[in-house]
Amino acid sequence: MEFETEITPFHLDILKEIGNIGAGNAATALSVLTGKNIEMKVPTARIITFDQMLELAGGHDRIVTAVFLRVEGDASGSMFFILPLEQATRLVQKVTQDNTFTFSRPPYSEMALSAMQELGNILTGSYLTSLSDFTGLRLHASVPSISIDMAGAIISYGLIELSQSQDYAIVIDTALNDEETSDDSNSVKGHFFLLPDPSSFATIFQKLGVKIDD
Repeated sequence: MEFETEITPFHLDILKEIGNIGAGNAATALSVLTGKNIEMKVPTARIITFDQMLELAGGHDRIVTAVFLRVEGDASGSMFFILPLEQATRLVQKVTQDNTFTFSRPPYSEMALSAMQELGNILTGSYLTSLSDFTGLRLHASVPSISIDMAGAIISYGLIELSQSQDYAIVIDTALNDEETSDDSNSVKGHFFLLPDPSSFATIFQKLGVKIDD
């Protein structure tokens, strides 16, 4: 699928705006949940290859925390929210206000895993709703699952149903602050990866004004 030359900074700005709307909705939900002012930013949005996706996640062998779900409806695919273990620990601690939770080593706290899954549900759901509202596509998500494993193993699992002809993913970077950590260097940083099924990539981008020739 040769379409890189059709993607312009304008289209990437649209993806970033979709991400910002989703981040705003997620921040509102998290603020209500925690009773603290939560702010989320989307510094960048881009189209990357699967190899770049692995690199961005920290490399094939890096242990990460990932929330995974399947997207169904007018445009099917897979979605990941991936955080390094130390970032996942900080996120759960911020939301639960319990600094004893950690993903540094197994066995992992069931309560921490449950909290991370619920946070992933809020974040991915907010982004998916934003994408659906912006494109007019009917999209709905499966119940999210959480995994702590090597990035390569997690991402490979999500690619099982994708054909070998699909080489690209949409990535939305995120940075989360609460009222106690306004410094960007202390933000919780993660990545949303949307991997549309081969037939759905064109559907999404045509809705964004990009014609893709298979």
